[in-house]
Amino acid sequence: MKFRLSVLLIATLVCITSTAQVAAANRQPLFSIERSKNANIVQYDAQVDANGRLVGEEPVVAYWIRLAEQGQIKELSWAQWLFAFGFDIKFIPESGTAELEMNAGIDRPFRIVSDGERFRARGVIDGSQAYLDRVFIKSQRKGFFVDVDYIELFGKDIESAEDRYEKIIFDDDE
Repeated sequence: MKFRLSVLLIATLVCITSTAQVAAANRQPLFSIERSKNANIVQYDAQVDANGRLVGEEPVVAYWIRLAEQGQIKELSWAQWLFAFGFDIKFIPESGTAELEMNAGIDRPFRIVSDGERFRARGVIDGSQAYLDRVFIKSQRKGFFVDVDYIELFGKDIESAEDRYEKIIFDDDE
């Protein structure tokens, strides 16, 4: 009986500690994805602990902001996560950064780094290292599928602070 209570107590403490860690995290906006379909956006945020470091268990979160409706916050569905707006992320404890790769469409990784004031998504835009601010996706529905015509990346050059822009056009033959 004592063993069962000890195991239950330890399991409860582990769950409470990890829940408290995530609950105590502050969110910092990284970038958003806008679409041609409607005004709803997918927002990506860095989760930062009380010491200003990325939360290793879940350094980035993504969710809907339903601007076309009443501005509600909503989780991504399984299909939206898997086929469109989800990502793979690898936390790198040595540097306190994370490597983010989008599930679909954006063919390059972004590193989640601190710029000294807040966390940002850093990657290549138009051949230069830049901080990603937003993404726009132009698409059209074709039956049960959605065809992406192009994706636009908007950001700021890390060195010069000039605006960076890149358009990724998808060929119908792909």
